[in-house]
Amino acid sequence: MTPRTSDGSDLFDGYLRRLGFARPPRPTAEALFALQRAHLERIPYENVDIQLGRPAGIAPELSVRRFAAGHGGYCFHLNGAFALLLESLGYEVTRHLAGVLGPADRERRDVSGDHLALTVRVEGEEYFVDAGLGDGPHEPLPLRAGTHRQGAFTYELAPLDGEAPGWRFSNELAPCPVVNILSAPASTADFEAEHERLSTAEDSGFVRTLALLRRDPDGVDTLRGRVLSRIDPRKGTTERVLDTPGEFFSVIGGVFGRTLDDLTAADRDALWSRVLAAHEAWLASREKAGARAQ
Repeated sequence: MTPRTSDGSDLFDGYLRRLGFARPPRPTAEALFALQRAHLERIPYENVDIQLGRPAGIAPELSVRRFAAGHGGYCFHLNGAFALLLESLGYEVTRHLAGVLGPADRERRDVSGDHLALTVRVEGEEYFVDAGLGDGPHEPLPLRAGTHRQGAFTYELAPLDGEAPGWRFSNELAPCPVVNILSAPASTADFEAEHERLSTAEDSGFVRTLALLRRDPDGVDTLRGRVLSRIDPRKGTTERVLDTPGEFFSVIGGVFGRTLDDLTAADRDALWSRVLAAHEAWLASREKAGARAQ
């Protein structure tokens, strides 16, 4: 039975409208590809609520409602809700524990559980599906070892030669270039403790730094603190610093499509002040690192 909202409408109606989609008549690979493209282009990877000290839970039904209302989220929200939507459309979806690795840790073969990854089987093929990396593939990747190209982007999938079977996904243009993925199925409950840590711990990157990302066919838009970047392999990376609150909130609502209706004047002041302080701390750390290198 399709879940319903309190007014009796289909739970997924607003979500599909946000994606610009009518309900596909049946699950096909073509529709899966189109759904992932739309998800990455229209629903941002973002941590605004974490920055404001009110992180949302990761129950997929809650994330579905938040997306319909114009919000985004990070991997547990994005892939959690996407999995639920795909299942409602008839796709065979499996959730997996995964872990994102930065350059210094890329040779590790363990899985931290700080990422939720998906695989989807349709029309006799299995795909790596991820709407929750922010800067990941624009379309699903066939779950086969080798090099996969999408436009100017190149990705790698390889077996994970760790203690448990799985996969390694590599994206050399990403700040965190490797994702380790366990093959075994997981459930939402497996991510609850890590979500609590990531959304509340003082040393969590989600707590320390505002981040929004949006993927399109040609590149990735990223806002980290006050720094707006555009990654385009054909044209290179450009960046600029946002100098005013007006410019800052215009970018959040415009470039990233994150509604601002839920933010009061006090919320906006608090968020801008937090971003300013973090930017100053970042500049100071860069200056200190430069002095040590001389």
